[in-house]
Amino acid sequence: MLPSRFLNASAARVRFGDRVDRLGAYLTRVDPAADAVVEAIEAMPAGAGWALFRQAARSGIASTSGAPEPLRALFAEVERVPVWVDWEALDRGGGVLMRAGPLGGIVLGMKSLVLGYASPAGNKPLVLSGRLEEQAGRRLSETARFVQATIAPGGMRPHGVGWQLTLNVRLIHAQVRRMILRSGRWNEAAWGAPINQHDELGTSLLFSVIVLEGLRQLGMRIAPADSDAYMQLWRWSGWLMGVDPELLPATESEGRRLGEIIAATQGEPDDDSRRLTRALLGSPPREAKTAHERTNARRVATFSAAMCRSLLGDARADQLGVSQTSWRYVVPFARRLVSSMELVREKVPFGDVPALWAGTRYWDRVVELGLAGAAAELALPHRLSLSRAA
Repeated sequence: MLPSRFLNASAARVRFGDRVDRLGAYLTRVDPAADAVVEAIEAMPAGAGWALFRQAARSGIASTSGAPEPLRALFAEVERVPVWVDWEALDRGGGVLMRAGPLGGIVLGMKSLVLGYASPAGNKPLVLSGRLEEQAGRRLSETARFVQATIAPGGMRPHGVGWQLTLNVRLIHAQVRRMILRSGRWNEAAWGAPINQHDELGTSLLFSVIVLEGLRQLGMRIAPADSDAYMQLWRWSGWLMGVDPELLPATESEGRRLGEIIAATQGEPDDDSRRLTRALLGSPPREAKTAHERTNARRVATFSAAMCRSLLGDARADQLGVSQTSWRYVVPFARRLVSSMELVREKVPFGDVPALWAGTRYWDRVVELGLAGAAAELALPHRLSLSRAA
């Protein structure tokens, strides 16, 4: 039995055939390897298991002593690199988002994250883990750190910072899943398994296909070879994250098709979707401390709402409660400006170099300001929110 969140199956089968049911089955499947690691860590003295994980992530499982078998099994899996992984292609793919600079940040925050919130069942682990109004800005900053580490040259090689952080996020997912299941507050019949394979695929598509789509909406020109390289980067990220290899798209067109199947069987945004979106867009004014900061933050929030509405379209923006602002008239001018700059970049020899330099500075600055020098790894959560999912 598929969970009740799986809607419009008959109509979806007309369009996509039995792929609908094959993909739907992943709503009840999770990540046994990561779950076993978290269980082993929780059985050890406080801090000991997490320290072993960090040591293995930095220097390899062979550098550890006394690591539990589930941890050894996980690293035996992730330290083996599939033949299809091409390091040069991964660096080229990362360069696509790196040279996008602020445009990449806008797309990630105002399109990818918000579309993730729009899933009325996929958003429930985030709601129950307590990362709503009080941590919306922090979540955006942590996402920026994860993306920056992923797209940095060499970052996704074994034991690189991006590689480490991806495994870190994988264990956070397993820890949240463990706490949710123990809380007695999870509606499996309605939502499937918490942080399941189906939703993990959806998240991977938000960082890959949806980002490419959003960058093009803002005027960026992305060559087919660059698109292929970018998709391979996130295919490798998904593989490390524990997504079933048969779900991971090798091309943008394949990923887009999977996204269409997900969208065809997904419900409309719910109250939690709107709460999460409101928390994200409202985080700058909420976190401002001085009158000057509040004035600037209100401008940022207004601009963000305009960009969000432009990237999502009016229908989805209305469903999520994104406000209408006069700044929406600025977006077409910005798009034309970016398109003109892109034409110049393509025609000038080594035109990518200044864009990559500026983009690198942008991502470094975003992480520096957002996390204020916090350590590269993200901490495992240890409690759930008292809020209830809609």
